[in-house]
Amino acid sequence: MVCSLLFALCAAAEENIQINALYAQNNIDKALDLLISVPEEKRTPQDYLLLGNILQDKGKNGEAIFMYNRAILADKKYYKAYYNLGVIYLQEEKPNLAISQFKQVIKLNPEFAYAHFNLGCAYIKTGELKKAKNEFLRAIELKNTVPDFHYNLAYAYKKLNKEKSAKLYLGYYNKLMENQ
Repeated sequence: MVCSLLFALCAAAEENIQINALYAQNNIDKALDLLISVPEEKRTPQDYLLLGNILQDKGKNGEAIFMYNRAILADKKYYKAYYNLGVIYLQEEKPNLAISQFKQVIKLNPEFAYAHFNLGCAYIKTGELKKAKNEFLRAIELKNTVPDFHYNLAYAYKKLNKEKSAKLYLGYYNKLMENQ
């Protein structure tokens, strides 16, 4: 009994590796076919996340949102699904929905710099410039090598009429871009 359970777990892990490899190689149709072949009761939060990613890649945001929510139902602490929901809401110009998703990500994984960055972007869209500035600063504190973090912070400072700080972070942005 134990051996057959181990064999099943190993087979599932092997299939997951194959699906992830196909997706990484941008072979999304084959990855989708393999994911769909996984019975629903055996799907992991990662499977639902990947299904959502593929559907989002295909421009099917409504179906992607459904899959990300399925991932969350499978694991309430799966921050990646909340993050991807936030990204979709931000793209769809629904910043308040995005804000709630990114806050949940930060609650689950406070060190995830991109959640802070995107929360800052959502705050820009709602006109909450001080909150945006604080989130961009936190993102930079966590990961200071991402040019966009500095650029958006410069933008927030400019909108807050803090020209000196805006120029400083624009300078950091330019230096990072030169090094790429």
